[in-house]
Amino acid sequence: MLIPHIVWAEHGLLNRLQSALLLAVMAAFMALLGWLLWGPDGVTTLLFTLGLLLLLNPAVSPKMVMRLYQARPLSRDELQELFDMVEGLARRAELPAVPRLYYVPSRMVNAFSVGTPDNSAIAVTGGLLDSLTWRQLGNVLAHEISHIRNRDTWVMGIADLFSRMTSFMSVFGQILLFVNLPALMMYGVHISWPAVFLLIFAPNLSALAQLALSRTREYDADLNGARLTGDPEGLAEALARIERAQQHWLKQLMLPGMHLPEPSLLRTHPATEERIRRLRELQQLEPMQPVFDWPDLPVRHHLEVSDEDPRWRHAKGLWH
Repeated sequence: MLIPHIVWAEHGLLNRLQSALLLAVMAAFMALLGWLLWGPDGVTTLLFTLGLLLLLNPAVSPKMVMRLYQARPLSRDELQELFDMVEGLARRAELPAVPRLYYVPSRMVNAFSVGTPDNSAIAVTGGLLDSLTWRQLGNVLAHEISHIRNRDTWVMGIADLFSRMTSFMSVFGQILLFVNLPALMMYGVHISWPAVFLLIFAPNLSALAQLALSRTREYDADLNGARLTGDPEGLAEALARIERAQQHWLKQLMLPGMHLPEPSLLRTHPATEERIRRLRELQQLEPMQPVFDWPDLPVRHHLEVSDEDPRWRHAKGLWH
């Protein structure tokens, strides 16, 4: 039987190896398309362009991303306890700077984080505050702190860049193939059908790898969030309550009894049941005592909550 802390370490190592492998797969698809379109020189140019884009990637500030999500900054006077929670978690996670807090006045039940350990922000929705207890909310914040500590926004930004460049080259290559196809057929030039299939399906395969990477980072954030608080059960309860609240919110948009199953390969997040199972399994392996004395009582606040459907825009944020 493995020693519990070794099992914890193996979970973390496996998640990091999976992340590295998936990023390598996405980079390989992008490099193959570059070589297919422009040869070795094209791959060199592609790598140079990619490096330049990666240098510019961190320039997008958390404040700008929060503006895209229509989130407003929270003041300490509005919710003192929330600020105390984040400051305590940031100290325990040894972050160089405490994440700034933002609020989204929506009934959607969610939270997300953006930025790096030096410059980050966490947003919570009105629905989240209304649905959780202080203990559950603290564990959700620990999950978001873990995303920040692990630089998950940066990792997913790289994956998004790989995926976008792969899609661009695929479209560009298909246009070239379509334009030159009559000439190729006229002169009897041999067409490599495996190369054509790669040209067509590389974006889809890269997107699947990106989704798998997102699920892996979520598992890792669950693990590290539980270690931050010493309360895996608290995070498991929070995830279960969020799942129930989200299903209720979605049913308001659908016909009664309507259910649209989502294939696991197309999920950005792992199934909630599996996340809960893993958290409770870890608690059994190494029984822990909660580090923070958060009350298991509803969160009381006086913040406005809008009944309008949220207008989400694309941004590099990681939801709970």
